[in-house]
Amino acid sequence: MANFELGGMEVAPGERAAVDLPVGSMTGHAPVALPVVVARGKKPGPTLLVSACLHGDEINGAEIVRRLLLAPALKRMRGTLLAAPVLNMPAFLTRSRYLPDRRDLNRLFPGATAGSLGARLAKVIHQTLIPRADAVVDLHTGAINRPNLPQIRVSPNDKESMRLAKAFGAPVILVAQRREGSFRDACAAAGKPFVLFESGEAGRLEAASIRFGLRGVMTVMRHLEMLPPRKGGEPKPPPMVVCRKSSWERATAGGLFTPMTSLGKAVHEGESLGFVADPFGAEEFPVMASRDGIVVGRTNEGLVDEGDALFHIAVASDPDEAEGQIAESGEALPSIAQADDDHPVHHDPFTDM
Repeated sequence: MANFELGGMEVAPGERAAVDLPVGSMTGHAPVALPVVVARGKKPGPTLLVSACLHGDEINGAEIVRRLLLAPALKRMRGTLLAAPVLNMPAFLTRSRYLPDRRDLNRLFPGATAGSLGARLAKVIHQTLIPRADAVVDLHTGAINRPNLPQIRVSPNDKESMRLAKAFGAPVILVAQRREGSFRDACAAAGKPFVLFESGEAGRLEAASIRFGLRGVMTVMRHLEMLPPRKGGEPKPPPMVVCRKSSWERATAGGLFTPMTSLGKAVHEGESLGFVADPFGAEEFPVMASRDGIVVGRTNEGLVDEGDALFHIAVASDPDEAEGQIAESGEALPSIAQADDDHPVHHDPFTDM
């Protein structure tokens, strides 16, 4: 079993190394690098890339990768884990979704060696990480004040990626077209199975999102035979809802927004999901569901303009059954003793009483 080479560093079987892939420099001449942890099993197996913070403020993924690297199960791992908890270090350091020039790294692939800083970073990912991976799990959240229900995004007609998505075990699998210039599009062009996990919102560490994500990544590793089966056999897979279409319900007027429907809930065409109120008290404008489905994302903004996206509805043939499956999936999360659980606690002093 040969050494694994990355960025000029050789990592032997059974060893672990942190590698900084050089990208460029910032305004103050500070170097920009892409940090990657290479963890090798003692026996041959696939190479899995697990990445996070493609958008710098989507920090749940960084915590999931951190916990993955601490997992005792990795001592029995086969193959190679490429762990990139912060793909977009310039945005991460400024707590921003975007690069310093306000560009979205997830629209710059395959990148350019002589392009902008973001294009150079995309090129390093495209040339250095994607070719070395046999499969990719990319971890995301919703934007600031726009939380997502735990879900997997997978491309249409991609059977191997769908198998990984089902192994991951998120409550919802949303089949969605790839966007040109995205990391997912670049991996698909290279023939790499790819699953994109979305859960929670930017700027926050959320316990349920972290648990779903960590469990999902480790289950994918078992699916790829990188980790041995659980003692006593694998537990029954959590129920999953597969949705092939989705759309946003938008504000028909500007004003104060009051949501009346939470993530994971069933909605039916013509049902009121919330309302937007004229701040001067003259009128309220209901937000109506235009189709049957389940709420997989929404805004928490209290002020909205006409046309703002409010509720992300994934189409489900039987929304009520889907809601039950989503609730059951959440109940299937592993129970962790409080003394052993260092996940962030809930911040609401009233609902925790």
